Amino acid sequence: MRGVVAVLVCAAALLAGVPPAGARDAQRAPAGFVALDAVAPGVLTDLRYHGSHNFLGEPVVGYREPVCLLTREAAEAVARVQRAALRRGYSLQVYDCYRPRRAVERFVAWAGDARDTRTKAEFYPRVPKERLLAEGYIAERSAHSRGSTVDVTLVRLPVRPTRAYVPGEPPVPCYAPRAARYPDASVDMGTGYDCFDRLAHTLSPHVTPAQRAHRLLLRRLMVRAGFADLPQEWWHFTYRAEPYPDRSFDFPVARGSLPASGPSRPPSRAA
Repeated sequence: MRGVVAVLVCAAALLAGVPPAGARDAQRAPAGFVALDAVAPGVLTDLRYHGSHNFLGEPVVGYREPVCLLTREAAEAVARVQRAALRRGYSLQVYDCYRPRRAVERFVAWAGDARDTRTKAEFYPRVPKERLLAEGYIAERSAHSRGSTVDVTLVRLPVRPTRAYVPGEPPVPCYAPRAARYPDASVDMGTGYDCFDRLAHTLSPHVTPAQRAHRLLLRRLMVRAGFADLPQEWWHFTYRAEPYPDRSFDFPVARGSLPASGPSRPPSRAA
């Protein structure tokens, strides 16, 4: 009987266009996806969803390796931004790149769980959790799942080392002064990453002139390279000429998910 039920569940999932849970792990990226460090090896990474310092408070399903995967077009655009940033004494740092659908589904499920408020004091102190979906802080569909969206910031060069996040350390509001927030190599943008607060809106009138200047510099560099910003999040940019505007992928974040023909590792030093 269990076998019959399993077959029926799989058939229903296929008819709905959703791969069964067991089939998701076997999915691979389509042609044209690359690892960012193979195209722009100097870009810094702080890939929050692979670890526990994020609004879930735990590693996110689907993030098997701390690697930034993107479509080649978006990765090459990020490389152009990096070159422009370096000329100004900065480096880019990415927080998130391609995001599997299963991770998006986990975010939505978390938003609907009123009992889980472990990270409220840091990531959404002033917003009731039941409002996160309605106010757009959590989305049922994400541009990240198309592979051409990045969450990014600027880091002043030379890079100063920062201490590692200690799971369980006392939370600090994401809009607290930079010296009080969780240490991040980023320049002061007025809030930390994934701050579910109006202060994170790019043009918030409540940030300092220096914080606004950092936000506008980041936006200017990204827009010039072909990205469109999301006004509600100073860190969020989507490549306008994205090759998969109508797709949503669910392969895991891992180098092994990349197509065999595309570069998946940074070039050797000898190259």
